[in-house]
Amino acid sequence: MSERTRKFSAELDKLIEDGTMLSLAMEHDCEPDRFNKIYLEAFNGDEAKLKSLQVKLPNFRSEYQGWYSKAQAVIKQVMPDRLSDFTSYFEVPKGRKEITFQNYMIRDYLQGLNVTRGWQQDVIADGKAAIPEFTQQLNMVKAAKATLDSTLMDLKAVLQADLFDSEIETAGALAKAGYLRAAGAICGVVIEKHLLHVCDVHNVTVRKKNPGISDLSQLLRDADVTTVPQWRFIQHLADIRNICDHAKGREPTKEEIADLVAGAEKVLKTIF
Repeated sequence: MSERTRKFSAELDKLIEDGTMLSLAMEHDCEPDRFNKIYLEAFNGDEAKLKSLQVKLPNFRSEYQGWYSKAQAVIKQVMPDRLSDFTSYFEVPKGRKEITFQNYMIRDYLQGLNVTRGWQQDVIADGKAAIPEFTQQLNMVKAAKATLDSTLMDLKAVLQADLFDSEIETAGALAKAGYLRAAGAICGVVIEKHLLHVCDVHNVTVRKKNPGISDLSQLLRDADVTTVPQWRFIQHLADIRNICDHAKGREPTKEEIADLVAGAEKVLKTIF
């Protein structure tokens, strides 16, 4: 297992651990008496252990968003076909006209929304309705970990990333030595190969025989894989790469190559 894979696996373990604590915090917030009874029994009546657990519980409303952002990135990387399912447990359904137990989402819970009906204030939906939604999100992160540990994981992407890191380091060394065109050419190849892999991951068809950075970037933008700012950033890098490839044109500047080296590294980390 490569160092990158080990690091990613460790980060996933921490994400699952944090998610488990958030799940407990949500249960305690929604049904404290039931929570205390269950865990007091689990601890054989040891109130000190129960108290220790309660103290460790995070504040779901303040810490969920950070967890969600990290988990969303993992799902997008490991199981991109499930990303819409993952976000659906958080987002309010489009066209929702009334709130029920079935369509009460995590966003509603974060807002402290409680829905009642009638003069007796019968509860239609409250925070408890969001518990199954978060449970599904946590289960998806666990599934991502299982996928990473299985042969179904795209190891090609991990190994390729290690190789690309090494090539970018080489490009940086060449740039410092004054070999600007060579450094730019290496970065250009790295960006092209990475974007080709991203197209493959998202099932984006590449029809051109020898596509360049601009071609691949446009395909990813059209497929909504990248945002407009990301597309513009990649186009800027493509322009610098073109300067390096045309021997009869002007020489690239040190600043441009520095931007290209840093930009290539950023593309590897943010476009997937």
